[in-house]
Amino acid sequence: MFMVKVDFEHFGCIFTFWTLTLCLSFIVWTPAEGQSVIGSSQPIIASPGDDVILPCHLNPKFNVEGLTVEWSNPDLKPDPSDPLRRVAYVHLYWDRHQIPDMQIPAYASRTALFTDKLNHGNISLKITNVTLADEGRYRCFIPKLKSRVKSAIVRLVVVETNSDETWTTETPLHPTNLQTPDPKDETDVKGDRLSLSALISVVVFIVLLTSAAVGGYFLKQKCQKQNLPKYDITSSKPLPV
Repeated sequence: MFMVKVDFEHFGCIFTFWTLTLCLSFIVWTPAEGQSVIGSSQPIIASPGDDVILPCHLNPKFNVEGLTVEWSNPDLKPDPSDPLRRVAYVHLYWDRHQIPDMQIPAYASRTALFTDKLNHGNISLKITNVTLADEGRYRCFIPKLKSRVKSAIVRLVVVETNSDETWTTETPLHPTNLQTPDPKDETDVKGDRLSLSALISVVVFIVLLTSAAVGGYFLKQKCQKQNLPKYDITSSKPLPV
């Protein structure tokens, strides 16, 4: 019969080393987030009767033709008489089709997505013949997007042409000179944030990699020292373990 002698202390060192290595590798190679849904940080100003575009897109660009895209008004509550409708949809894109049956009646035949640009991640919503009742917050949402940022809020402000009320963001805007912000402007701001996130990720990667290398080196040295044979000084023979 053969007797197998297991050095549990040596085995524990090896197990600890590889466990630490695998954990650090998982942390480093797991992406923090993918695409992000980006709206507009500034309100969209319009007058009654105007056609407006509520800008919303993905950064980086991503094909969403096969995903569900929801535009809703978070300030409106669903009709309590219809328990199946949990969201008040301003516009719904599902299964590669725009679904008017799930839409709030007030927006019927007045909303549309740019379906030819969905493959580039553009999910902006066009609203025609704007009314005063359209004013408010709008939420663009992609429920099955594999990202931490799946939605964005865009605010629409409707100002009558003869109204004395004025709205200002960074520069004064007047109803006679209304413009919808270009999504590219918002992309520049978000791009700076993503660049900062990428820089932080690189720094974290370097720190974790260095920590793993240093920790592995010292752990290996410790294990080697523990495995050195013990000698009896008087007899110069190895002592039995």
